[in-house]
Amino acid sequence: MGLVSPDAPLISNLSVWSNIALIRQYHQNMPVHEAKVLTEKLLRRFAMESIAERRNPALTMEERFCAMLLRAAMVRDAILVLDRPFSILTTLRNGRFLTDALRKVDDLIAETHIFDYSWSKERYGVPDVAED
Repeated sequence: MGLVSPDAPLISNLSVWSNIALIRQYHQNMPVHEAKVLTEKLLRRFAMESIAERRNPALTMEERFCAMLLRAAMVRDAILVLDRPFSILTTLRNGRFLTDALRKVDDLIAETHIFDYSWSKERYGVPDVAED
């Protein structure tokens, strides 16, 4: 499972590329150089290769979300869980940015599940959500 959540932030003393690459390095013993090249290639999908060396506090909310999304997508056959994504993307009015970001990594993800409050359903552009 790959988690994108305000409760699972980026590691603040690591660069963006290190945060993302860490998953492949740890789980698949990927060499550092290879992990860095892969991460830079993935950041290019978002036109964000310039943030590779930045750390969490220096990121915009969109950059932070994309870095967290890429980190979560690094899990093999990722079942992606987005926990209250609008608590990370606080100023966005709708889910267009979120949908576009997910499309850019859909080849890395087996499933995606979004958990959010029912009052946020309009932001996703869905008429109704399951309420249990």
